[in-house]
Amino acid sequence: MKKLKIGIIGCGGIAHAHMRSYLAMDDVEVVAGADIIPGKAEAFFKEFEVEGAKCFESHKELLKLDLDAVSVCTYNSQHAVCSIDAMKAGKHVLLEKPFTVTMQQAVDVMRAERETGKIISIGFQPRNSKNMQNIKSICQSGRLGDIYYIQTGGGRRLGIPCSDSKTTFIEKETGGVGALGDIGCYSLDMVLNAIGYPKPLTVSGYKSDFFGKNPYYVGEHCASKFGVDDFAAAFIRLEGGIILDFRISWAMHVNTPGDTLIMGKDAGLRIPSTDCWNGSIGGPMTIYSKIGNSLTETTIPVIDEKDPAGLGLFGQKVRSFLDAVKTGGKAPVPTSQIIYNQAIISGIVESAELGREIEIKIPEI
Repeated sequence: MKKLKIGIIGCGGIAHAHMRSYLAMDDVEVVAGADIIPGKAEAFFKEFEVEGAKCFESHKELLKLDLDAVSVCTYNSQHAVCSIDAMKAGKHVLLEKPFTVTMQQAVDVMRAERETGKIISIGFQPRNSKNMQNIKSICQSGRLGDIYYIQTGGGRRLGIPCSDSKTTFIEKETGGVGALGDIGCYSLDMVLNAIGYPKPLTVSGYKSDFFGKNPYYVGEHCASKFGVDDFAAAFIRLEGGIILDFRISWAMHVNTPGDTLIMGKDAGLRIPSTDCWNGSIGGPMTIYSKIGNSLTETTIPVIDEKDPAGLGLFGQKVRSFLDAVKTGGKAPVPTSQIIYNQAIISGIVESAELGREIEIKIPEI
């Protein structure tokens, strides 16, 4: 069996999860890596005892190789350029979240996707969770009736990803967006995917950086470099008359910004929050409804995420991408959906900076 040849662009933290997943699969081999920091790609392959891999400081040099696909694991602001260059070089792309930093970048990626015909899938591994799939099944079964209001979000009491040696998540030039892009995109995808990804129409957004810029919480070094959001909230109007009430946080003085609520005309679904948001649910869900003269509550148990292949949700994400590459199938997490996710994130940033509600405009692809 011919093995798929894979390159990894960006050899930092999240690239390790990609490498572990690839190494667990017999039909692929990681043959190259690139990172702008001298020696980082070499150290990455040495850590995993992968011999013979070619290492570069430029992703453009890596893309000259005969590769089937690449994982783009760079910092956020480079997602678009690396993905576009990869597709134009004839490579399929597994792109880590968030999609991009700006709407224009997302549009540029989608235009390159259309022009080249290459597969690009966005790295939303929670979609592989049986519990997330159950949420979607409940919403699309009609059991809730017409959905008119959703409250969602997530947070960490103090979980700003910064250290004296690593600040790319929190710097404006590299991260671009903070909690919004890092974990907010997961919260949005959980509910938007469940209800069929309706188009966002307007947004009134807010964002702040009170914790990230305070040395008391993150230390002098991180505070001096902090240039993104550590909290954001928004009120979003979606097609179909649906209201989305959203909040996300890297740091806050409460244990949770609230459970996820999906309210329909026939029933409502409560999804318990987690102490540290990572794209999972915090416990059994509940459906509230009225049957005859009785108000009812139906408990939906947490599904055991049995994984006979031992890949985990992350590995399943990688596997679904590789299967699409091998069969010429569709992207498991398509840009045609995540462009709406990105439109909301970018809309929140713009609205917060303007201090007013804005119309969400998505350019033609």
